[in-house]
Amino acid sequence: MAASMAPSMAASEAPSAPASAPAGSPVAGLKIGVVTDIGTLDDKNFNEYSYKGAQAGATALGLDPNVPSIVPKDSSEYAADIQQFVDQGFNVIVTVGFNLAGPTAQAAHDNPDIWFVGVDQSPICVDETGAPDPNFGCKGDAATLLPKYISVNFAEDQAGYLAGIVAASLSKSGTIGAIGGTSACAPCVRYIQGYELGAKSVNPNVQVKSAYVVNDFSNAAFNDPVGGNSFAQQFLQQNAGTDVMFQVAGKTGNGVLQAACAANILGIGVDVDQYLSLNAANDPTYGCIVTSAEKHLESAVSQAIQAIGGGSATAGDVRFDATNDGIGVSPAQGANASLITPDIQSKLDAALAAMKAGTLTTCPSNCGTVSAGPAPTEAPASAAPASEAPSMAPATEAPSAAPASVAPSGS
Repeated sequence: MAASMAPSMAASEAPSAPASAPAGSPVAGLKIGVVTDIGTLDDKNFNEYSYKGAQAGATALGLDPNVPSIVPKDSSEYAADIQQFVDQGFNVIVTVGFNLAGPTAQAAHDNPDIWFVGVDQSPICVDETGAPDPNFGCKGDAATLLPKYISVNFAEDQAGYLAGIVAASLSKSGTIGAIGGTSACAPCVRYIQGYELGAKSVNPNVQVKSAYVVNDFSNAAFNDPVGGNSFAQQFLQQNAGTDVMFQVAGKTGNGVLQAACAANILGIGVDVDQYLSLNAANDPTYGCIVTSAEKHLESAVSQAIQAIGGGSATAGDVRFDATNDGIGVSPAQGANASLITPDIQSKLDAALAAMKAGTLTTCPSNCGTVSAGPAPTEAPASAAPASEAPSMAPATEAPSAAPASVAPSGS
């Protein structure tokens, strides 16, 4: 059951409202609301940065930046919370994370005159009628059938590539590692594929060891930090000399970072600046985080809302990458601030410029799949709160994940 209260207002530190949009203009009629995933609005993760994006978009359009929001208590409230905004006449509704993909698609199907911005819900999977397809047949053309549903998605391989540059530059042993939550998650695979290519752009001889906790969307993939810690410990035992570890496994990956820090090696976070989100400055459990491969959630949501206000928005899956400020890496902070030297920063800047120019390959021919084969047919799958895991998409032809007792793959 949805929360009975009216949508909560924005965080207290909302920026001052600019001059109002001209009365009678299409922009002036926009009412923006945000339904986050479970958790909190100020989680320094998907919920917070998506919400800040809605604020920024409203501000850019001259609207009140105090955007109402609802934080569901559990997944059973998703649909009802979206409906609250529908019933109150909101015409731009932002929903945060792949767990809300089904409810958002259904709401877009039932309310074709309302704009919906789904964060990390690609690909939009619907049947021939435009209804969400729980079997992931995805036979319907979402952009046509749901003409006001935008799903912002990201070039994970580009962010991973930048993280790989940092890892290889800082590795003293020439061996770095990466652990993904599941080999069935195409975005996870893309992160790690980019990571390997980025690392090898710095040191062609670097050894990149990688493994996946499971090969399905079970709880172990993204919601098991204790299991992630154990898996990473065994990974490090089997791959002696690994001195930088990249996690792409949500809460399970938080356990991976714990294991990396306990082993006195460097850790790299995912999706958002995990040095901030895990309070590494005050929690030595995560003090080894040197950077994170980021999806620029705030920028993407803001741009989507501005496109709606400006009349240029198009429905369907909208990609955010280096060309439109969609990805990046976090700055090193605290005790690790000096690790990103001017030389490393120059390599990052050059790579980002090449991505913007379209001259840099950041993913192999089997992009998104663990083994060579055709491009994956992606479909979101509910696996973990959006604030703790990247959007899910099955990667076709992905082999079984390497169990902790078996040596992971290396290159």
